[in-house]
Amino acid sequence: MKSAGIVILIVGLLMTLYTGFTYVTKEKVVDLGELEVTKDNQHTVNWQPYVGIGVMAIGGAFLLLGRKKSLTT
Repeated sequence: MKSAGIVILIVGLLMTLYTGFTYVTKEKVVDLGELEVTKDNQHTVNWQPYVGIGVMAIGGAFLLLGRKKSLTT
């Protein structure tokens, strides 16, 4: 649980620093035998910085609450 908390905390930090990304897909427009025309479509994915802060808070909660308890009787 502790290692998962560290990973979630790092993901939240990266989400806070980088608030989005873009990617490109190819769309086939015309296909006439040997002639093929494609178009590049650019897509953008964005989120607010407070989403990353929330993910960091969840990772911190995993770190604090995910401690292993000792077996003392």
